[in-house]
Amino acid sequence: MRIADMHCDTLIEGWRKPDRSFYDGDTSINLKLLKENDSLVQFFAMYLSRREMETMDPYDILKGIYGYYKAQMDKYSSIIRPVYSAEDVEANRQQGILSSFLTVEDGVFIDGKIERIKEVYDMGVRLVTLLWNFENSVGYPCSDDPEVHLKGLKPFGIEVVEEMNRLGMIIDVSHMSEGGFYDVAKYSKKPFVASHSCARALCNHRRNLTDDQLKTIGEKGGIAGVNFECSFLETGSECATFEQIIKHLLYMKDKAGIEAIGFGSDFDGIDDNGELVNYSGFTPLLDRMEKYFTGDEIDKICSKNALRVMKDVLGK
Repeated sequence: MRIADMHCDTLIEGWRKPDRSFYDGDTSINLKLLKENDSLVQFFAMYLSRREMETMDPYDILKGIYGYYKAQMDKYSSIIRPVYSAEDVEANRQQGILSSFLTVEDGVFIDGKIERIKEVYDMGVRLVTLLWNFENSVGYPCSDDPEVHLKGLKPFGIEVVEEMNRLGMIIDVSHMSEGGFYDVAKYSKKPFVASHSCARALCNHRRNLTDDQLKTIGEKGGIAGVNFECSFLETGSECATFEQIIKHLLYMKDKAGIEAIGFGSDFDGIDDNGELVNYSGFTPLLDRMEKYFTGDEIDKICSKNALRVMKDVLGK
């Protein structure tokens, strides 16, 4: 059972501390951990942090992280290689090579310039998380304020959705307002994802998805990846547990369907990995899942669902 993890923030940690080893450094994800724990494809986000935005333009941050990413892919090309389609993932698997799928977290870099979508596409980006925790030119983030939470995409945001559909890029609605979510569902002609989000009914956090949102993702052929952040898993939780993660998987299976769930660990973007410790925690997690899911269901959760969305959106 090979793993497709749809979200991590490892790249910005490496960019911030370039002397840290990408192979076996102290991040929650590194190449050694991926090799030893059955990674098939890791989605690596170029997360545009507000910390750096105090002194840098978001697009400059993106280009800085991209430079770091390219350097690591070149250095470790015998171990991991970028992929742009499900076909590429399979080709790497047959050669015993890990796969890296490049994404951007926060459409703030677009800044009202539609041409920037094509620019990052040409860099190899195939997924964009449209929002983070702040308003940008695309739309509005999830919010505890009901009025803000119901705000939809801006007119320019609809253009972004259409352009990403045209190019063949996966739209990610994690962090997005509920109104924005439904606008993506309305305007996108292709499946979309919530790469690292959990179930609102189990944990009433603004970042989590309602039952109807989960149902909509399933109906649209998309996928929601369970996030390992403890505050999204259980109210008052101090650390993630295998039990909490499995509880969300079971619930999301019931509401969205087995074809519409997966993993979006958020490793290196969360403060405490809890029982998982780091990427190696996938191995005992999958062992425990065997009590609740069939082998075929685990295969779908681990990678088949994510690969299907890649094929449906990217075209191959």
